[in-house]
Parts: sequence; C-alpha cells; structure tokens
Amino acid sequence: MSDRRLTRFLRSKLQAAGEQYEQARGSTDRQLEEAQQAYEVAKNARQLPSDGKGRTQIVCRRYAERRAAMLDDQYRPACYEADHPDCEGCVEDIRAGRIETW
Repeated sequence: MSDRRLTRFLRSKLQAAGEQYEQARGSTDRQLEEAQQAYEVAKNARQLPSDGKGRTQIVCRRYAERRAAMLDDQYRPACYEADHPDCEGCVEDIRAGRIETW
C-alpha cells in the first residue's frame, strides 16, 4: 500500500471513530439529562405531604377541594382525567413540587 493510500485510509478511519465518539457522547449527555429530570420529579413528589395510607394530600384544581390521592408511576393522582386542563396542570405542579397541599 502506498503512503498516500495508507494516509487516506487512516484518516478516514480516525474520522469515522471521531464521529462515533461524538454520537455516543451526545447520547450519553441526553440520557444523563433525562435521568436528572426524572430524579427531580421523583424528589418533588416524595416531598409532598401524605396521610398514613401513603396517599398524597393535594388540593384538587378541578374541584377546589382537599384530596388524599394515590399517585401512579407517572405521578398522576388517582382522580386524574387525561386531557382535562385542570388535571394536566395539577400533574405539572406535582412534578414541579409546587402543588397546593394541606
């Protein structure tokens, strides 16, 4: 193999390796950011007051009343209704740790 061909071959292999490294690094950064966000949401939900049965004590936005509700694995209360604006806002507030409690 000539020196020029060898140089081109090595350069193309190094460039491909560099591109693979950047893709892996970007993927790892995204996964780390997602894990940090999930941790913050879980921490916020765990800090909410609860009763002796493990139900979170929140003030329902939809009916403006105190409720003790179990949260599912996505931190939605048992009374949650999909696509209802008050329920969606409630879940956002639970995840952010800013829901009104009692």
